[in-house]
Amino acid sequence: METAQRIECQWCRSQNLSTARTCDTCGAPLDVRNLVSDSGWREAPRLRDMTEFHFGQSTCQVEGEIVPVAEIALAQGDWVYFEHHVMLWKDESVAMSVMPLKGGVKRAFAGMPFIVSLAQGPGRIAFSRDATGELVVLPIHPGQELDVREHAFLVASHSIGYSYVRIQGLKNILFSGQGMFMDRFLAGGEQGLLFLHGYGNVFERVLQPGESVLVEPGAFLYKDASVTMTVETQKLTTGLFGGQGMNLARMTGPGRLGIQSMYVHHHTD
Repeated sequence: METAQRIECQWCRSQNLSTARTCDTCGAPLDVRNLVSDSGWREAPRLRDMTEFHFGQSTCQVEGEIVPVAEIALAQGDWVYFEHHVMLWKDESVAMSVMPLKGGVKRAFAGMPFIVSLAQGPGRIAFSRDATGELVVLPIHPGQELDVREHAFLVASHSIGYSYVRIQGLKNILFSGQGMFMDRFLAGGEQGLLFLHGYGNVFERVLQPGESVLVEPGAFLYKDASVTMTVETQKLTTGLFGGQGMNLARMTGPGRLGIQSMYVHHHTD
């Protein structure tokens, strides 16, 4: 018996039938070359309008490209969670509830959403951020942990655990004085799917062990938990007023690092 030929997705490394045009796991086009700059940054795939892909027994369809919408047909027993204000619409049959979170008051003062909502199938539900940019779909494999900047998380499948971490030393730098938290996502024994919104264009680079890159804090979007983040202040001398400091985030591998080309500051919800 012949084995069907497979093609590997360049974005998420999932295997697909050779006849497929888009990845069934993340929706990335399979007939487009992986675009990588000379410095090693690769472009996140721009998902085609009406692309479909799957997680669990559910289906996601991406609608639009300038302000993309993730429309999810939730199967019976499947559920997702999301920031409270990013839901666009839902079927009446989709049951809603709230995820209990510790430290809600601290999150509120830090500018982070203190309500994370749950939606359970069957039925359809759609999500979108009120901004231009890219929808970034990241499969999270069992045991994999990912850190995400505030207000980038759109929706996650039920198999991914959710928590948040406080980042020491980044007040007034990464979060513009509003707080010191990042969302953390951890896949247990089952692969899950994480949807992020990146302002402008999104690029990813895989850092080798010990390899570092300095990032303007507003550009940071996501990183593997194995990538360490420290703050450095570089002195810029003008010769007239004594100069000023520039705050940069040093990211050190190993692991993936994602950045966005546009930064929008969010006020406390």
